[in-house]
Amino acid sequence: QVQLVESGGGLVQPGGSLRLSCLASGFTFSAYLMSWYRQAPGKEREEVAHITSASDYIRYAESVKGRFTISRDNAKNTVYLQMNSLKPEDTAVYYCHALVQIDEAVTSYYGQGTQVTVSS
Repeated sequence: QVQLVESGGGLVQPGGSLRLSCLASGFTFSAYLMSWYRQAPGKEREEVAHITSASDYIRYAESVKGRFTISRDNAKNTVYLQMNSLKPEDTAVYYCHALVQIDEAVTSYYGQGTQVTVSS
């Protein structure tokens, strides 16, 4: 079955950095676009960044442009999110996401999430 397992969250001071990882299994990772989403308390889940299967197109939310970098290693079935110059407003649960087609059905999958807290 499809599994997405995030890691790398934690508590960091403003201006600090974290690197999130998402290990995927149960589908052909190298064939799919991958995304990072986040959800802050009391807010809707929003897409932070996505990367195409061959890493040839990347898109970022305006709020993280120039600070976050998404990347992937298809040999390791892993997508990353490098987060620099973190701000308190980046505090959220971060989720890895994939839309996976199995037979005729396309299903949206999220991991369990990893908490990022930016605070002094």
